[in-house]
Amino acid sequence: MNRNLWLLAICQGLFLTNNVTFIAINGLVGLALAPLGWMATLPVMGYVVGGAMSTSLVAWTQRRFGRKTSFQLGLLVGAASALLCCYAAYGRHFWLLVGATVVAGYYNANAQLYRFAAAELAAPAFREKAVSLVMAGGLLGAIAGPNLASGTRTLTEVPFAGAYLALAAVALLAMTLLAFMTFPPAPTSKAVSGGRPLREIMRQPVFIVAAAAGALGFGVMNLLMAATPIAMQVCGLPFSDAALVLEWHVIGMFAPGFFTGHLIKRFGTLPIMAVGLALNILCVAVALTGVDFHQFLIALFLLGLGWNLLFTGSTTLALTAYRPEEKDKAQGALNFCVFAVLALSSLASGVLVTTQGWTLLNLGSLLPLGLTGLALGWLALLKRRPGAA
Repeated sequence: MNRNLWLLAICQGLFLTNNVTFIAINGLVGLALAPLGWMATLPVMGYVVGGAMSTSLVAWTQRRFGRKTSFQLGLLVGAASALLCCYAAYGRHFWLLVGATVVAGYYNANAQLYRFAAAELAAPAFREKAVSLVMAGGLLGAIAGPNLASGTRTLTEVPFAGAYLALAAVALLAMTLLAFMTFPPAPTSKAVSGGRPLREIMRQPVFIVAAAAGALGFGVMNLLMAATPIAMQVCGLPFSDAALVLEWHVIGMFAPGFFTGHLIKRFGTLPIMAVGLALNILCVAVALTGVDFHQFLIALFLLGLGWNLLFTGSTTLALTAYRPEEKDKAQGALNFCVFAVLALSSLASGVLVTTQGWTLLNLGSLLPLGLTGLALGWLALLKRRPGAA
């Protein structure tokens, strides 16, 4: 472990501060501004749609300018989009708010590569631990995000406008930290053009399972997390309770990062991912027992724990699916899969929670969890065959 990894972990925490605050407030601001109730989570959806639309552009900037410049550009866009969200909230411009979150998706797509950059900053024997450590940096976001949303809710006469201003400052702080970091040099044009075609990389079972587990696991987490503030408001619980639930949810997402890498090294990637899947199913079981504060709290905490094991495992698994010269196109494809599923889950979250309710939303999440289980079982069977290595 080195200074660059610790700084990258802090940047991951600041990125998650942005993410958690967006999740906590965008649905509520959207609910206040949207022409129809089911449109409430469109600003949340815009964030991930923007990320999906930006994956190719981010892959190009990573190849052309290297990690550091591309990450700095993403943070600059993040600061500008937060200011645009603030303006939209002040002017009560719903579609401008949606557009601003789409622009913010470029920052999202950039920062989603922090976990892959972590593997490049550590020796090969410590890649799992490096990825896990940077993921653990999200603990900063777990604490700062909900408290930032709650503390700045009434900072201005427009609810949550102050939170968007604070997010612009958070992005500028991350830009300052990145200035002190050193990344491996950008690859040469010859190295970038090498490697197998993307179609061949994506046909590998290990890539298919890594992409499916990462995308579906993230999608279920987003489906339930994005709906939680709205569901709790409908149930008559105050925003301070929703902020506390989100805080413990994100603690569950990133606190295991300090030891997930050790668990993967000891027990293997697929078993740890299976435990993460089981925790997600347990989350749904708890959520179906009722809508009191403690049930939201326990369910979302379990959801965070399960997501960490599943997503860290899928990232580690993906590292075995491509060669160094193939990383940009492979990582871009992986992130596109994640963002595409996130976009669908963000839209479904608002539609289901406002029209069908919290119970049906949780029942619906069992389908992607079941598909994830089938994918993990398929790869485990393939690995047991003679000559699988």
